[in-house]
Amino acid sequence: MTTKIPRAGTRYGIADIELTRPLQALPLAADETGVAVLLRRGRRPLGFFLVEGREPGTEVPIDELSRLVAEHAGQSLVDDVIAAELGQRRPPPQPLPRRSRPSVTAAICTRDRPDDLRRCLRSLLAVRDAAGGVDAFEIVVVENAPSSGATAAVIGGMPGVRRCLEPLPGLDFARNRALAEATGEVIAFLDDDVVVDAGWLGGLLEALAENPDAGCVTGLVLPAELGCEAQVIFERRGGFRRGCRKLRYSGPAQPGNPLYPAGAGIFGAGCNMAFKRQALIDLGGFDEALDTGPPLPGGGDLDAFYRVVRAGHALVYEPSMLVFHRHRRDLEGLRRQYRSWGAGMMAFVAKTWTTDPSQRWKLERLVWWWVRQQLRELRRAAGEPEPVLRRMVFAELAGGVAGLAGTYPRSQRRSAAIRRQHRDGTPVYE
Repeated sequence: MTTKIPRAGTRYGIADIELTRPLQALPLAADETGVAVLLRRGRRPLGFFLVEGREPGTEVPIDELSRLVAEHAGQSLVDDVIAAELGQRRPPPQPLPRRSRPSVTAAICTRDRPDDLRRCLRSLLAVRDAAGGVDAFEIVVVENAPSSGATAAVIGGMPGVRRCLEPLPGLDFARNRALAEATGEVIAFLDDDVVVDAGWLGGLLEALAENPDAGCVTGLVLPAELGCEAQVIFERRGGFRRGCRKLRYSGPAQPGNPLYPAGAGIFGAGCNMAFKRQALIDLGGFDEALDTGPPLPGGGDLDAFYRVVRAGHALVYEPSMLVFHRHRRDLEGLRRQYRSWGAGMMAFVAKTWTTDPSQRWKLERLVWWWVRQQLRELRRAAGEPEPVLRRMVFAELAGGVAGLAGTYPRSQRRSAAIRRQHRDGTPVYE
């Protein structure tokens, strides 16, 4: 599908539609040229789509909306209705009674983003309160190499939130600190720029109850806002979405996917993921040479997903474990994100080539598949009058080349230097 670049100033609305109620036309505000639509039955997400190319201030009429609902969630809705008629449909995900559910730690790793953190914590506290208050699950915030006291001030105003300090700069240093500090049987990692849905905890616990052998659960990630060009571009290119159907990955192979499990991007997104804590500890936690910022600001989630599956655990994708992510608002920030995605993915490939030689033939096929995919995107972008999309694709390609060309060993040296600096004050390798 061709991704057409929206004009500068583009803004989309977001609609959350409950399908047990009659459909109504969707009005667009005076500055909106499209709308993102989330479809639910009960609290369960059944579909998501974008309606684009509209005149500001108009509406999406009921007949068109009905057609789009059928197109994007028709089969899911039919399955849900039939199950309800047969008395088989599960109710919306609800947290299990405390005595029969695993203990959970929700961990947020953050650095100098107090406004994002405040929004995330407020949504998480609302879920915790609805599930039974402070005994429902613990919340741990890992403050990573802060430059001010702003984050501590936010946490100080949040009852029942525990703050930990990780002085070594790097996301996977912070994630491993959270792993060491957590007390729950399950540790869920949330980025500070997400807002959790009311059904997030219920979805997580439902996935674990349905899949006792799961070592990892990932969830649906949808946009919190589409208020600018960069956010719309990101979502039109697919965002973090993995769909609204439950998925289960287990075993050494997956029918119809010759790249499994090397193509770890299918498993989910690091901004909304949970692990059996002991399983992750047994695997050695997160690789601290990944997600360290320059020279390698990504790949830690892909590496963890892959190692969980290769260790024999199931990995489950549960759309009811839903969060809303605030995408980057500026084009330069979006370009850097795409570059980090390319670098992180190929650094993961380079690492795994060394650590898991039995999978090299899959890794080689993955690289060629990824290059062809990027070249297709580049050809599509060539037809656009504006160079924005071309810059994004080039950034991801450039990141991928860097990831294959020795970025991971360099990042290993840098992370080792960070540890030495913390221990004895020696300079950090650049």
